[in-house]
Amino acid sequence: MSLYKLTLDCERGHARTVCALLEEAVDPPPLAVSQFEVPGTPHWRVEAYCASQAAAEAVAAALADLAVARSIAVTPAVEAVPDENWVALSQAALPPVEAGRFLVHGSHDRARARGRHLAIEIDAGEAFGTAHHATTEGCLLAIDRLLRRRHFARVLDLGTGSGVLAIAVALADPHASVIASDIDARACEVAAGNCRGNGVAARVRVVEAVGLAHARLRNDAAFDLILANILAEPLRAMAPALARRLAPSGSLVLSGILVRQAPEVIAAYRAAGLTLVRHDRLAGWSTLTFGR
Repeated sequence: MSLYKLTLDCERGHARTVCALLEEAVDPPPLAVSQFEVPGTPHWRVEAYCASQAAAEAVAAALADLAVARSIAVTPAVEAVPDENWVALSQAALPPVEAGRFLVHGSHDRARARGRHLAIEIDAGEAFGTAHHATTEGCLLAIDRLLRRRHFARVLDLGTGSGVLAIAVALADPHASVIASDIDARACEVAAGNCRGNGVAARVRVVEAVGLAHARLRNDAAFDLILANILAEPLRAMAPALARRLAPSGSLVLSGILVRQAPEVIAAYRAAGLTLVRHDRLAGWSTLTFGR
């Protein structure tokens, strides 16, 4: 498949906003979006991949209009990318991401992560979650904050994707028992492989499940910590069920929620008996932390 790449440089804060616009405000969105620091400069680079030159140019035009409304000056450049190189180039361009004590990196940056106790190796691939998206980063920051204060014996990572959140908990809390679930069989395979690669497979059980429709999720003791980085609508619908599975002193972290969608999600979980402890906003996305 022939692909076209849209590239632009801007300030770091603007890079986050541009990525959010590309992923949520441009219709149809690009096939893939990444942001990374440009070495030796104060700038960050945003790259987006599209299936055709016409699609890339349409995205560039839509982005320019949206950026103007936010007082962001952008001049996207569009170029063809050789078929055989675009995946490798895209993955190699992803730099390590620091989120609290965690450092999430690809295998190409293994040397840079050496010596970091809470380094998580995740290669961009078929499952969501490399920490380059604000929702994953927001969840990692919440996990870091919560685990500094207490131990969580039983943890559920619902909609695990690449397994990055489950791995983060297992690394930072060596006594935690984690269940990581996903609706997609391939994501479960990827997550299990990433758990093995990061040395936590013995404490993270990966299960394929639609929501909470799995015996291990329904019948075991309540969870001390539940993580769910999915989408606003399914999270809203699952509020009663997730609240029932949360232990009396437990914490619930939700993301995959646009800031404008957060009030409805918050209302649903308050109605289910939970209390909003913290609302973090990052690049247009909300990370919500609830407790009893």
